[in-house]
Amino acid sequence: MNTNDKLTLLSKDLTKEFPRSPRETLAGYVIAARCLDKCRSVVAGKGGEYHSGCPLDLFFLEFAGITYDAFKDFVATGATDEEVATWITENATQRERIEIIRWNNDWRGKRLSELPDKLQEYMEDYVPKFVPRNRPVVAFFDIYDLEEQRI
Repeated sequence: MNTNDKLTLLSKDLTKEFPRSPRETLAGYVIAARCLDKCRSVVAGKGGEYHSGCPLDLFFLEFAGITYDAFKDFVATGATDEEVATWITENATQRERIEIIRWNNDWRGKRLSELPDKLQEYMEDYVPKFVPRNRPVVAFFDIYDLEEQRI
């Protein structure tokens, strides 16, 4: 089986299903599993309206000390979730476990008002357009989980 075949088998068709929640972890990091799903799908031509390398992805990648291009290049090899998790662990900036836990918990509870200004502006129009009415957005990750019907 060649690299393209492996990538195609592993990638989700994001025109028919959603990437994982940003709350799900991969290699111990929130956002990483979603970042992987979108990257695989975009590289395989099945990304639909999803973007890989978006600001959310970059929050994880920058904290991990991994460039988007390096991440994308590795994902394009058709690596499994376990292989990507190992690669992240080996290539990420080495941190104490508690530092990663604190970062994860900060993102799990991050409010819109705590986001960079440009992202706050973007979400000001995005939320009323894509989040179901009368569903409160308490934390930033709620936007994705409400829109994608996980909560």
